Amino acid sequence: MSGSGGWAVAAVAAVTGGYALVSRCAAASFVSAPMAFTAAGVLIGPAGLGLLDLEHDAGPVLALAEAALALVLFTDAATVRSEEFRNGWFLPVRLLVVGLPLTIVGGGLLAWVLLPGLTGWEPALVGVILAPTDASVSKAAVFAPRIPAVVRHGLNAECGLNECLVLPVFAVLLAALPGTSAAHQGVSGILRHVLLLSPLLGLVTGGLGGVLLSRSRAAGRVTHDWRSILPLAVAAGAGALAAATGGSAFVAAWVAGFAFAAALGAGPPPGPAPDAEDGTLEKDDTLEAVEHLAALLASLSFLVFGAVLLGPALTHLDRHVLAYAVLSLTVVRALPTALALAGSGLRPATVAYTAWFGSRGLPSLVLGLVVVAEEVPGARSSGTVVAVTVGLGVLLHGLSSVPLAGRYGRWYESAVARRPSLRESVAGGLPGERLLPEWRRR
Repeated sequence: MSGSGGWAVAAVAAVTGGYALVSRCAAASFVSAPMAFTAAGVLIGPAGLGLLDLEHDAGPVLALAEAALALVLFTDAATVRSEEFRNGWFLPVRLLVVGLPLTIVGGGLLAWVLLPGLTGWEPALVGVILAPTDASVSKAAVFAPRIPAVVRHGLNAECGLNECLVLPVFAVLLAALPGTSAAHQGVSGILRHVLLLSPLLGLVTGGLGGVLLSRSRAAGRVTHDWRSILPLAVAAGAGALAAATGGSAFVAAWVAGFAFAAALGAGPPPGPAPDAEDGTLEKDDTLEAVEHLAALLASLSFLVFGAVLLGPALTHLDRHVLAYAVLSLTVVRALPTALALAGSGLRPATVAYTAWFGSRGLPSLVLGLVVVAEEVPGARSSGTVVAVTVGLGVLLHGLSSVPLAGRYGRWYESAVARRPSLRESVAGGLPGERLLPEWRRR
């Protein structure tokens, strides 16, 4: 390891360890983990100490970010619980079916109007990259106990599902840009690999892993430690197979998460813990290890985002990019959300709350890094727009999460006391509330 590389690793370790020591205090404050790690990244990147930059560290940076997103997609899919949608299904369905396409179109049109430096399919690519949401950026608002369950479930499900729904569109647009690594496959080749081969590999890998683990656990052949490691192998295997065959590791990991959870849940019940004298069953914490690793990699991805994308982008900031970022976080999100929820019976306060906390985060920054790493004309301009928008969103959503959650929670408690049949209370009191992994809620 070179001297500069050693200093970079030391700085990353110091930031990670420092935040871990004050994580409980930070969780109760206005400083979210994405805010802290992004700011630290700007400090150690080219705009600060110069310990980490994309020109010299592109390979490790991109590998880290892609691994983080793949694991997040796997855990999001594996932890979705269908029973939590029985009453409040209308909110995520409306946001995904109506709101997501309108957000992509709106973001692309705005980029075409405001950013003349982007040509061809680049404005549409920016719109796609900035369409998915990330609950971890504004988790204090999304997972606040005072927030009605239907809103928590809706924002949760939107974040857990829209990440992967945009990937086929992203892959097609990337293949349409001359000079990219995906261009040689062509649009038809990308569609075959992303929409057919990658889901198939994810389905087989995840399903097989779930079935084998279920049977081994029921027979008492797997230890507690290794049981929680197997999902890591399943997620990594599905993504690696898809990447090796020219497909999407993200799509494969996402489908593998669904298949793994379905196969594991459909199998025989687990046997007694090997070391339990009273014959009690083992605690079902199979996904614990992959959740913890996903949490670490996601935080580190925000750090490298601040270093290699946001820091350099701030040195090229202009009024057009800043205007796009502000409008993307407000109008481009708010109008599609309002249209999607029209006629739903939700009060204006709920619609506004849902619209504001459609936070951009890990999916957008990873896809932005993928585009910048292609080193084609327009890639840097697209990366600058994505970086400024995500960075501004991390700041504003992080700062506003606690106060707006408190204000909206007080409004809801008052409103439901006056009108118990309020539409927002339709999904209240659902048991086993766990759409996304625990680390994305605390």
